[in-house]
Amino acid sequence: MERKIRVLVAKPGLDSHDRGAKVVARALRDAGMEVIYTGLRQTPDQIAEAALQEDVDVVGISILSGAHRVLVPRIVERLRELGLSDVLVVVGGIIPPDDVPFLLERGVAAVFGPGSSTADIVAFIEEYVQKVRA
Repeated sequence: MERKIRVLVAKPGLDSHDRGAKVVARALRDAGMEVIYTGLRQTPDQIAEAALQEDVDVVGISILSGAHRVLVPRIVERLRELGLSDVLVVVGGIIPPDDVPFLLERGVAAVFGPGSSTADIVAFIEEYVQKVRA
């Protein structure tokens, strides 16, 4: 039997609004994925270390605080330092459209803003993992 897709859902920084992260986590779980939720106020180092320890396929970052230009690249950088260059990184939250290219250039695979369909998020992750495992 093939291993379930493992997703770490993380809330970096001082952002304390986690309803969206919990909705996405539940949708991923309902789609058959294993979901690990880090909780609030995690540092980039804590998130990367959790990804390593949990042997995840995907790190989903939920951020609403406006600190995405600092925190997200640091998370991606730390993942790479730990040898996790094959881990998919997706971001959800309040990201200004002008900042999306900045994040994509720094290793984020996709940005899902308000109103994104959980079905689209699930499909994106499943497609990526199928390609990696093929």
